[in-house]
Amino acid sequence: MALIEGVRYVHTNLIAHDVDRLVHFYEEVLGCTRVHPARDQSGEWLERATRVPRAHLRGHHLRLPGHGPEGPTLEVFAYDEVVPQGTPVPNRAGFGHLAFSVADVERALAAIVEAGGSALGAVVRVSVAGAGELCFTYARDPEGNILELQRWFR
Repeated sequence: MALIEGVRYVHTNLIAHDVDRLVHFYEEVLGCTRVHPARDQSGEWLERATRVPRAHLRGHHLRLPGHGPEGPTLEVFAYDEVVPQGTPVPNRAGFGHLAFSVADVERALAAIVEAGGSALGAVVRVSVAGAGELCFTYARDPEGNILELQRWFR
């Protein structure tokens, strides 16, 4: 039992350099859908909560595919000032990747590359003891965030 009562997963946030491009990518390639309204937020309350001086962000929540209207979202936001980071790698501490189950891993990877993303690793098929056979690969969205594309065969 969790120490905190009433816990429910709500969203994962991505900070984008180009929020419109990234939102379009997740809608067109991975089937996410916008949850209205769009966000355009600023003010003293946001500065206090984030500890970002003059914080101003805008963006969208995207409903993740395969979940109903109350399912979790991918929150894609951009601040007026985005602090750059190095290119994420799979073994970096902290946030690792977003995983999507797909019908065909190779075709999904090709669609990601065609839409401005890139391949990161090879497509691999492996037997996982007690779980079945997994076909998966890692890719990157147009801003370099890591995606896992997977299909289980049981």
